[in-house]
Amino acid sequence: QVQLAESGGGSVQAGGSLKLSCKASVYTYGHWLLGWFRQAPGKGREGVAGITSDGTTTYADFVKGRFTVSQDKVKSTVYLTMTSLEPEETAHYYCAANLRDKAISNFWSSSFSSWGQGIQVTVSS
Repeated sequence: QVQLAESGGGSVQAGGSLKLSCKASVYTYGHWLLGWFRQAPGKGREGVAGITSDGTTTYADFVKGRFTVSQDKVKSTVYLTMTSLEPEETAHYYCAANLRDKAISNFWSSSFSSWGQGIQVTVSS
């Protein structure tokens, strides 16, 4: 059972930055796909960014150039650095793991079996 725990959320003004962290127990496995997702009030969940065990990344078009996904294998942690945040990006952000479909292309099509509880990010105008 993969354990995931997000931290680093909070409130920020429009144009500001936040860095989310996710402590993930996947790092004892050989290969993995980790992802960040978000869900705004009244909306469906959407993929934000993903990273594989070899460091390959993918991003949603609406965050390219502003968000960066990275990982520190020694700390068993994946990060989402968010800059130039906009009020409409207020949402609950989730970290998820996929140990079955580990290629980066699967981030957009595969089901993630393990999820963290999520953390709130609020962007005020």
